[in-house]
Amino acid sequence: MKALHINGKDLTLEAVREVAVERRPVLLDPNARETVDRARAVVDALVAENRVSYAITTGVGKLADVHIAGDQIRELQVNLVRSHAAGVGEPLSMAETRAMMLLRANSLSKGHSGVRGAVIDTICEMLNRGVTPMVPSQGSVGASGDLAPLAHLALALIGEGECFTEKGMRVPAAEAMRSAQIKPLVLEAKESVSLINGTQAMLAVGVLTLLAAEILADTADVIGALSLDALRGTDVAFDERIHQARPHTGQLRTAANLRKMLEGSQLRESHRDCGRVQDAYSLRCMPQVHGAVRDTLAHCREVMEIEVNSAVDNPLVFFKNSKDGDADVISGGNFHGQPLAFVLDFLAIALSALAGISERRLERLVNPALNEGLPPFLAPGAGLNSGFMMAQVAAASLVSENKVLAHPASVDSITTSGNKEDYVSMGMTAALKLKRIVENSRNAMAIEAMAAAQALDFLAPLKTSKRGQIAHAAIRSVCATMDKDRVMYQDFARIADLIASGKVAEAVR
Repeated sequence: MKALHINGKDLTLEAVREVAVERRPVLLDPNARETVDRARAVVDALVAENRVSYAITTGVGKLADVHIAGDQIRELQVNLVRSHAAGVGEPLSMAETRAMMLLRANSLSKGHSGVRGAVIDTICEMLNRGVTPMVPSQGSVGASGDLAPLAHLALALIGEGECFTEKGMRVPAAEAMRSAQIKPLVLEAKESVSLINGTQAMLAVGVLTLLAAEILADTADVIGALSLDALRGTDVAFDERIHQARPHTGQLRTAANLRKMLEGSQLRESHRDCGRVQDAYSLRCMPQVHGAVRDTLAHCREVMEIEVNSAVDNPLVFFKNSKDGDADVISGGNFHGQPLAFVLDFLAIALSALAGISERRLERLVNPALNEGLPPFLAPGAGLNSGFMMAQVAAASLVSENKVLAHPASVDSITTSGNKEDYVSMGMTAALKLKRIVENSRNAMAIEAMAAAQALDFLAPLKTSKRGQIAHAAIRSVCATMDKDRVMYQDFARIADLIASGKVAEAVR
């Protein structure tokens, strides 16, 4: 894969996934290096002149009024990294950590942070040679950025802490760096605070979950169409005129997807002249519900696309003009995670609705009072076989858990750092909750997919649409029809993996 050249300006969410998951190589763009070096010269001048500047010649947080002498500046860098590497809990996945590393390097590449190019180069080399720091997932309040998670990244850069090998084994960072032939950094003035001050941990988790959620949105349209067809519902509610009368972008797209998914269905034609006027909300209102989720995804993407190319540490270097080195070093609060915390919580709420409406369709598929003559619980020989009775209970448990997890983290705050950092975002908590909601939602939709495929099998020889048949075949490629009761948890897992891969969504894409 062609190397990604980072410059802090045009990194895409898709490129983040390519580096994090597909191991695309990364290099610092030559033009960006010039900007980085120019800003570094400003920091070096401040140190040489022993001028007071926050986090360069002073302590941090509540200790900002403590002046640090020139011969103590290197010691300050190490002390900051060690003291802030205070994370706890399960480590972030290797993909999440790699995304965090790329995002941190890209932010530093903007040239406002005042680090040496060698800092960015070392992060890139770690990415390219498969050295992944062990980063505990808990310990950030998301205000001076994700201090604890990023400090664990910085700890590995100086050859301390732990790293994961390519095979996922935890080893001392010094050993991992030595094996990869990467020289640990000796951090210079400001570099520790530039490494640990930022939103990249919550952003890394957020970007990867957003990309997964976008697949879920398309998948929901596909599976929802299968369920509607199996329940002999109508496509009248997806008439374009209805949605042009309330033209939300996501609603229009989902309605169009559902029309495509149902076009040419024999099942639809078989009951076109039936007396039923309209379907239940979980079928009829898919454009309105799925569409609102799509609009939420679009807003979240917009915020994250801004964030991935932002300078988020403190202080920042700004040049007064392009001709000389005259610059201001300004303290501010770009590290605060509130913009991300809000959208991470918003996405959690939206995905809870996506999973919730999926479970309601599943209930209609299995409930003999609602499933239009299909066998009770989609069970061959119902009574002797229980079919999908417990599968619906499992889905109900997942969507109910989502309701708890969807409580917004961003409405909370807690005072830290001697009341200096007195209002925080809790963005990392929002990100971790969201990750669980994505997993729950995918699993709930996998159960609906298996049930919808089973229902369609009962209705043979009538067939769903050509696109529906493609989706049905994809499900059947990993899950056989149930001709009697069997253990289903492995079926659910395989379908969930199929959904995550995007292969179910391909039916409409």
